[in-house]
Amino acid sequence: MELYRYLFSRLSGTPVQGDSDTTAAPATAATVGGADSVRGLIQWVMEETFGWSLTQVLLCKDSDLSADEREKLENIIQQLQLGVPVQYAVGHTTFCGHRFAVRPGVLIPRPETAELVEWVGEGTGTLLDIGTGSGCIAVSLALMGWQATAFDVSPEALVVARENAAALHAAVQFEACDILHPAPTDRRWDAIVSNPPYVCHSEAATMEDHVLHHEPHLALFVPDDDPLLFYRAIAAFAREHLTTGGRLFFEINRNFPDETAHLLQSFGFQNIEIRADQFGNARMIRCQKD
Repeated sequence: MELYRYLFSRLSGTPVQGDSDTTAAPATAATVGGADSVRGLIQWVMEETFGWSLTQVLLCKDSDLSADEREKLENIIQQLQLGVPVQYAVGHTTFCGHRFAVRPGVLIPRPETAELVEWVGEGTGTLLDIGTGSGCIAVSLALMGWQATAFDVSPEALVVARENAAALHAAVQFEACDILHPAPTDRRWDAIVSNPPYVCHSEAATMEDHVLHHEPHLALFVPDDDPLLFYRAIAAFAREHLTTGGRLFFEINRNFPDETAHLLQSFGFQNIEIRADQFGNARMIRCQKD
């Protein structure tokens, strides 16, 4: 069978007419958008996994794959059929033009976060990334010339972040730290950036299943009665550990831009600026220590 038809059948749950030996499986969470979504998924998986273009996929047969390639592809398909995000199934994603390893235990980097990196990247100096996860923010900014340090409370996340820094030859100092209970330090940074947990538990009902059931809740959720929990803790830390004139950057919950701005103002930060993402949502905020 042509490779493309084989993959389309497996990922869409739709048997291919004329191929009675094809056993279709349940459609994946990532392909419920129809044929265009399935086609895009096939193209992404094959290009990211084997370096194949869509043209190559269309011209080949499934029998053209080696035994190792078939085994690897079968593993990815089975994960996708279980609703696993495609980035976890493949094992990596692209962020700010670089390939980052991702697996359960670290949040999958989003395009909106890349916009935050671009904003921070307009400057240079010493930088602290709080809640680094896969390391995508700290590593990307280190590659732009920042002298980066990164904190995370999760040992699993720090393992992935260190792997990404090593693979991309980025000089980042990673440290275990619970920002809600930080250890004393006299260090100062020119910029502090964070994409902290900001999704209220009440918002879970509106989230896609592949996010809700597979991405780490530690990196996603905050209590409904304290949605700015991490912003308050990081703002307090930043007041003590930013250099004079240093800047604090956050990715924010689009439902609380004004509340976040008021919080930062209450800590004495100046020049507070909210910026929308590519989708028009209030998604980033920047302020400055006087």
